[in-house]
Amino acid sequence: MNSTVVIDDIEQGVSFEQFMTSLRDPAFAAPIVSARRFSDALHIDLQTLAKQAGVHRNTLSRMPASESVQRFLREALRVIRAATDVQGCVKQALFWYRNEPLSEFEYKTAEQLVCMGRTEDVLRYIVLLQR
Repeated sequence: MNSTVVIDDIEQGVSFEQFMTSLRDPAFAAPIVSARRFSDALHIDLQTLAKQAGVHRNTLSRMPASESVQRFLREALRVIRAATDVQGCVKQALFWYRNEPLSEFEYKTAEQLVCMGRTEDVLRYIVLLQR
């Protein structure tokens, strides 16, 4: 499955589980998230993703299984999953994650907050939205 399928599937409203499966990197025996597929799904370039993850841009292509890369991707996916649970669809959750300015966090987006290491704060906020 190539990264274009990820984007097409999101357009068709796939489940979060299908979205996660589409992010698996087939080049590795280990269960890692593909940085390229993740960046394609969020419509960001790899250099931007590297900056968000706090790694050198070459790290994504040369060492995609590195703990720092995979930790960032897992944290982002935790928030996207929680947002999917609230929004009801992956496509809407991705839009919210990237674009919705949150007044409770000085109008930063969830994406910006995850980049700042504030994943737990965003998750607590999402839980409050569900109530």
